[in-house]
Amino acid sequence: MLLSQEIEIKNINHLGLVAGIIDDIGLEKIINEVVGEDPRELITSGQVVKGMILNGLGMISQPMQPISQVF
Repeated sequence: MLLSQEIEIKNINHLGLVAGIIDDIGLEKIINEVVGEDPRELITSGQVVKGMILNGLGMISQPMQPISQVF
């Protein structure tokens, strides 16, 4: 008899992959080492950069067009 398991499936799309790569290469840590950290900060500079990258990629809701078609 198979036991019932609750499975949660999430679609992470490209943002999840990019976030995973950022974590794997240690980009946040590298940025924090270069810039430095202040204990008064709510979020670190590395977290800000990671957020900016993911936000920038998430804002693309349509395929990019050649610049000649934009103007």
